[in-house]
Amino acid sequence: MLGLEILLLVLYGLCLLFVLAFSVAQWRLTRLARRAFVAAATAPAPPLPADARQWPRVTVQLPVYNELNVVERIIDAAAALDYPADRLQIQLLDDSTDESVALAAARVAHHRARGVDIEQVRRPDRQGYKAGALAHGLASATGELVAIFDADFVPAPDFLRLTVPYFLADARLGVVQTRWGHLNEDYSLLTELQAFGLNAHFLVEQVGRNAGHHFINFNGTGGVWRRRCIEQAGGWQADTLTEDLDLSYRAQLGGWHFRYLPAVVAPAELPAQMDALRSQQHRWNKGGAETARKHLGRVWRSAALPLRTKLYATAHLLNSAVFVAVLLMGLLSVPLLLVQTTTPELGWVFRLAGLSVLSLTPLVAYYHAAWRWNGGRGASGRAFAPKLLLFLSISMGLSLHNGWAVLTGLAGRLTPFVRTPKSGLSTKGARLRRYRTGSVNGQTVLEALLALYFAGGIYLAFRLDNYGLLPFHLLLTAGYAAVVYYSVRHARQP
Repeated sequence: MLGLEILLLVLYGLCLLFVLAFSVAQWRLTRLARRAFVAAATAPAPPLPADARQWPRVTVQLPVYNELNVVERIIDAAAALDYPADRLQIQLLDDSTDESVALAAARVAHHRARGVDIEQVRRPDRQGYKAGALAHGLASATGELVAIFDADFVPAPDFLRLTVPYFLADARLGVVQTRWGHLNEDYSLLTELQAFGLNAHFLVEQVGRNAGHHFINFNGTGGVWRRRCIEQAGGWQADTLTEDLDLSYRAQLGGWHFRYLPAVVAPAELPAQMDALRSQQHRWNKGGAETARKHLGRVWRSAALPLRTKLYATAHLLNSAVFVAVLLMGLLSVPLLLVQTTTPELGWVFRLAGLSVLSLTPLVAYYHAAWRWNGGRGASGRAFAPKLLLFLSISMGLSLHNGWAVLTGLAGRLTPFVRTPKSGLSTKGARLRRYRTGSVNGQTVLEALLALYFAGGIYLAFRLDNYGLLPFHLLLTAGYAAVVYYSVRHARQP
């Protein structure tokens, strides 16, 4: 039996080390970002030529699929971009199958009558999903540069004027990525916590990676590509669910530069319903694992990349595997409490196991930097700690869902692209419901059982007078309970 107990401890320890390594990597990026954030956020954009005829032609691509609630809004926002009309083309890449097609057609016709070069591009099928739509549109694009906005984005009129000049200053610049803003951050606690996590990515991680000359990624929207970069990197490919991350790595491995602009904000909606959040999280985490499977070997075989960049790229591509580690640690932690009662000679090892939550300590600096640079919503440092704990708890509560997505991605199991339904910040519940899948399923039942399982860990901690893993079990119990609560609540909403 002692061999089994040691195996459990070894597995737990390996997961703990993985989580700690991820946390330290994010902390290191925080240090890089701290030196660069002010300069990146305040540096003025290079000037555009005085003669507008010298400005590069830009194609704006708007990939949409059944976006009844937001399709008119994104068309209007694109048509309002402040750029010379004779140098701007807008493509609505519309794969829709519902009445949003007619709504979009009417809005496109309205702007065409005003002199805007805009067209609704329809394909015979949805092959390749978003990647296929972008590739199809690129074949008829007239721009040297290609700006991409998902349906839930609302770019400001000056977006192109703030991003295009960087391409004129650097002939090897392949992408300019901007920061995401949040139109509905205050809608609910769920959207607030999503904003909290995304702000860390956009205010710290992207800044740190860019400052250290490490791999960053185009975030799928809110950015501009040089068309030649897309073509030389092999074009849009649909063999992963994160075609943006995939193309980003191919382009940077090919020697193209990326530029991240934290001062330029592209506002967008956050998923307000749990099933929408699940679909987004599944796509991001599975796609990230698929991209790691596709490119990590190539990164390590590259003689041109320094070791530090390879390590950061590994942390970048495998960051979603943290959910697998957290889930496995949680599952092992309860039997480890029981094992301790039969093997007191291993007590020192169990005390080390109690460092589970401490492994997340480096992340405090990472998220606090984003909180501070975002203005510290609430204007009080005291508000940060509960927000961080709630965010970590919900993230842990999604570890089953996201961990399974990662494992299927690493295994190469193909699944369809499921887009995130958008609400349009409206009260048109019937419209939103048409695009919703519901959230209560077998996985929700498993999550409820896991909430009970980790609650059992809390009970054992008091029963055995062993509190080393109590904070970990509290976060897991609360996180899984919250995920189940939101899943059931949102599934019942009209």
